[in-house]
Amino acid sequence: MFDALKIRSEFPMLVAGDKEQKPLAFLDSTATTQKPASVIDAMDDFYREHYSSVKRGVYRLSARTTEAFEATRKNIAKFLNAKSEDEIVFTRGTTESINLVAWSYGRKFFNEGDEILISGLEHHANIVSWQIVAEMKGAKIKVIPVKDDGDLDLEKLPALLTDKVKMVAVTHVSNAVGTVNPIAEIVATVRKLAPQAKILIDGAQSASHIKVDVQKLDCDFFVFSGHKIYGPTGIGVLYGKYDVLDSMPPWHGGGEMIKNVTFEKTTYADVPARFEAGTPAIAEVIGLGKAIEWLNEKGLENIRTHEEKITAYALKQLAEIPQVKVLGNPKERGALLSITLDGIAVSDAAMILDEENIAVRSGHHCAQPVMDRFGVDATLRLSFGAYTIEQDIDRLVAGLKRVVRLFA
Repeated sequence: MFDALKIRSEFPMLVAGDKEQKPLAFLDSTATTQKPASVIDAMDDFYREHYSSVKRGVYRLSARTTEAFEATRKNIAKFLNAKSEDEIVFTRGTTESINLVAWSYGRKFFNEGDEILISGLEHHANIVSWQIVAEMKGAKIKVIPVKDDGDLDLEKLPALLTDKVKMVAVTHVSNAVGTVNPIAEIVATVRKLAPQAKILIDGAQSASHIKVDVQKLDCDFFVFSGHKIYGPTGIGVLYGKYDVLDSMPPWHGGGEMIKNVTFEKTTYADVPARFEAGTPAIAEVIGLGKAIEWLNEKGLENIRTHEEKITAYALKQLAEIPQVKVLGNPKERGALLSITLDGIAVSDAAMILDEENIAVRSGHHCAQPVMDRFGVDATLRLSFGAYTIEQDIDRLVAGLKRVVRLFA
């Protein structure tokens, strides 16, 4: 049995507070997840018990830290079913991972007239990064359109897959609508109709909810952030097929990413060190490793099933409020709902909910083209995690009813 209430007790932020304050109903897990005590303790132990740098010392502290650091890389490779830990590159997050691919792969392989295909559901990170390199190289951005229900119009995909497409970069789960894209179907279509194209999957909103097998999926790149999978901020992952990564030049220069340096010429390290210049975020990597352990212990399938029940419960309860409109009705939805309230600014609603210690996100969610597609300026985003319980939803609905009474 998956006991969300018991799991909630593992999160200090969700059990903290004083007697005068209501418990925190944290409904902003799409932006970032709360951290279990095991992740916090692992990072604290590193700083207290074996703080040192990695890979640069033969003394015992450094060896212990390096072992913990590289153990995380191996565990992430297993988590994604990569062929090797050498296909795992540490970055600062999803945004940096996408930028790394855009700057390294794009600058080397894109040419004038090439095409980069993205979808109409993308986060800005999976739009702007490609726009920058496209402008630099004379390439063109094309977009898979979005239907009224929030699903991608995949009937249009074959016509978009010309022989000029060099990169297809698509989100797994929309951070603004919640649409779960049929990634396996998309990848298969690209492989058949545009075999020259590389494929990048933005897994920022799927890695902590949906089991991903990168070998079975056959994507070239998969990216996600630590802080969205119950780990720390400032750490992210880029998975890449080894031969593809090995064809790419470094994008940062410095220590650890070299084989040999002279004033005349530098030769570069093998993958993944080639892309990890400088002293890394050691504590954050260790924390990420513990978050992966935590997810494996709880079971992604169990978490996903729980979140589906919570999302269904939220949809049912929100239907009691006539002023609430839910953005989209995709065939498969992730653990989030984007809503508007007739005649009420979502920022006002968020502030009133905060008075009840209910944390939600209001705004365009770094997805302005999605907002434009649905004809809204902003939404109130309600997003759920392993620790979300029905009482959180009940408090949310009561809070929204209060918002309606105050502003309608």
